[in-house]
Amino acid sequence: MSLRTSHLWVAVAWLLHGLVLAMGLMGDPAHFGFAPALSVTAWLVAAVYAVESLVYPQLSTRWTLCALGAAAVLLAYAFPGNTLPATASVWLPVHLAFAIACYGLFGMAVVHALFMNHAEKRIRMAEDSHSGLPLLTLERLTYRFVAAGFALLSLTLLVGMLFGEVVYGHAWRWDHKTVFSLLSWVTFAVLLAGRWLAGWRGKRAALVLYIGTVFLLLAYVGSRFVMEIFLGRTA
Repeated sequence: MSLRTSHLWVAVAWLLHGLVLAMGLMGDPAHFGFAPALSVTAWLVAAVYAVESLVYPQLSTRWTLCALGAAAVLLAYAFPGNTLPATASVWLPVHLAFAIACYGLFGMAVVHALFMNHAEKRIRMAEDSHSGLPLLTLERLTYRFVAAGFALLSLTLLVGMLFGEVVYGHAWRWDHKTVFSLLSWVTFAVLLAGRWLAGWRGKRAALVLYIGTVFLLLAYVGSRFVMEIFLGRTA
């Protein structure tokens, strides 16, 4: 299969993925939950990758991302989530969009960090890195995604704190979602501070990134998974 043909098939798969998401999120009634959140994240990661590959055509992760996207679609089909209340604020979808965009940006940061660690390991072994990009470029891209995700996460938390009653219909609550969100924010803040002030790089920085991403996943996806699957609750 030629490179152009493979790009075409990937684009078609991405568009179909987006159509499936739109049917679930904008249907009557609309549904959302942990699996649709993961599906939207996978779709956003693929979208960012498509744009990035125009600048760095050496990147070669499209088939891996396609496989993850297909798995996310199947998971969302099996677990479509709960019906969003008709009385929900019109600002709730906007807040959810910001939150899921955070997942997408940090997801891309994790993808680049994995490539960075793999390339660094192969370079230390005097082997070809097979990364398609110089190690310093991968590192720079990783932190750019972390910084962008951190800014969006900060905005999301600020909106929740100041306008919780408008968005959710209730004031700010100190629940598990809030605690994990703040833990992720603190972890990413430490990572960026360590990078800019102490020059953190390599495995140490990647480990902090992975920890922060796990906290972020537990904040919404993890809590929704427990409520939907184990507790059978809608909120």
